[in-house]
Amino acid sequence: MNEDTPRTDGGTERADGEPSEDVALDPWGSASVGDYADLFAEFGIEAFDDVADDVIDPHYLMRRGVIFGHREYDAVAEAMANDEPFAALSGFMPTGDPHIGHKLVFDELIWHQERGGDVFGLIADLEAHSARGMSWDEIDEHARSYLLSLLALGFDPEAGELYRQSDNREVQDLGFELGSKANFSEFEAIYGFDGETNVSHMQSVVTQTADILYPQLVDEPKPTVIPVGPDQDPHVRLTRDLATRVRYFKVTEAFASFELDNEERTLVRAAYDALAADVDDAETDVRCEDAAAWLDDYEPPEIDEESVDLAAAKSSALDKLRAGGKEPLRPRVRFLDRNATDEAFEALIEAIDGEKRVFEGHVDAFDLTREEAESVAREVEIDHDGFGFRQPSSIYHRFMTGLTGGKMSSSIPASHISLLDDPEDGYDKVRSATTGGRDTAEEQRELGGEPDECPVYELYAYLLAGDDDGLAKEVYSECANGERLCGGCKEQAAELMREFLEEHQEKREEAEEVLDELDIDLDSDRRGTGGEH
Repeated sequence: MNEDTPRTDGGTERADGEPSEDVALDPWGSASVGDYADLFAEFGIEAFDDVADDVIDPHYLMRRGVIFGHREYDAVAEAMANDEPFAALSGFMPTGDPHIGHKLVFDELIWHQERGGDVFGLIADLEAHSARGMSWDEIDEHARSYLLSLLALGFDPEAGELYRQSDNREVQDLGFELGSKANFSEFEAIYGFDGETNVSHMQSVVTQTADILYPQLVDEPKPTVIPVGPDQDPHVRLTRDLATRVRYFKVTEAFASFELDNEERTLVRAAYDALAADVDDAETDVRCEDAAAWLDDYEPPEIDEESVDLAAAKSSALDKLRAGGKEPLRPRVRFLDRNATDEAFEALIEAIDGEKRVFEGHVDAFDLTREEAESVAREVEIDHDGFGFRQPSSIYHRFMTGLTGGKMSSSIPASHISLLDDPEDGYDKVRSATTGGRDTAEEQRELGGEPDECPVYELYAYLLAGDDDGLAKEVYSECANGERLCGGCKEQAAELMREFLEEHQEKREEAEEVLDELDIDLDSDRRGTGGEH
């Protein structure tokens, strides 16, 4: 590919494959990602295209590539398709007015609610106070504004839940439990915390992991998606780890008395399948030493993932197989005791049907699938006062470019449009916005514009075209072909922005009464000076 590949979401893929700037994910920094493709390799975020076909009637942000990545969203898509329980949650740090960038998350929450999900919206007031030094009066004012916009856009408070971190005791209690499984060294590695970081800031991180898992405290553990920008991925990764660490049992696939990691397991599985196909009774005829001999001559396929070292995995797997000698190699599901009480461990043994072997720290089951074993482990855990959490899923949307070019920043009023802006001011900001147009009209007609580099086109794709894919494609095509000039394009966008703000603010006024009837304290009497200044 010799040219940048155009995308109708306002971004581009670099033709040379090199990132345009370093990738750094900082939840409290200035949101920006130079090359979204790098997130796949560096942080394990998966391309949303891989799961898009599993989503029934996808949101337009999904269709247009604005939602570009995910972590295990397939579990949520499957639950939606089968009318099974699922949830969605996202939070908002009330440090300023809600703006059009926040609307992406509002829309994603509402879309999941409309598809039957249990949806939660939270005000991250503890984070705002500890990490940004916001006063409680400021937090109260901004929290009210965020909630009004969420309600005005269509969130149903009777079908979902809105709350403040500081008022949710269940979240705070869960955060305390999760904190026992976290330590400062990983906070240092994930967030760059150091000796100057205040303790309340660290505590707010643990509270956010509790927020992410909170939907699974309501009714039952269920697939849960967290719609966020990629800068919030550190919170998702930490939460996924903590959700696993507090589980009573770890369920893995095993083949003999020894343990295997994921790469070793793949290789031993290949050896077992090859040998089992040539014997009458695989349960007794396939032995560890046989698998070692087979694996010694096996050349594993190349894997693109840099973190996977199959050569090292093959060496360690061979060592374990040779040490196993004549021990039969036989697939089984293994339940490892992580945090279980004695009563829970005994209950697990009783709950496992079929052939099983009980050891001091684990149980091997020979007649259960991995999925069945996961279900048994979760049921026993919940029956014995454990959480039974599933790892949360996530979806990631691209950041909007500032109207003045560069990053959209709340500290630069001209770069963004607040949902509270006077409609005429919104109109004027769009009319004054930077574009991806050429220097002259003649050049534009001859060469075409550059919609992939245009903040105004982003407004169409992310907001103004709404569910009308035809309009978004028309604007893109006419711009790229030189049929559309920037003056007329901005005028159309400015008119649509004015209409949107007028309608949204009318609905905000209607939502005032709804918000006042909700059980949310927006006039807190808390005292404190905040964390960062």
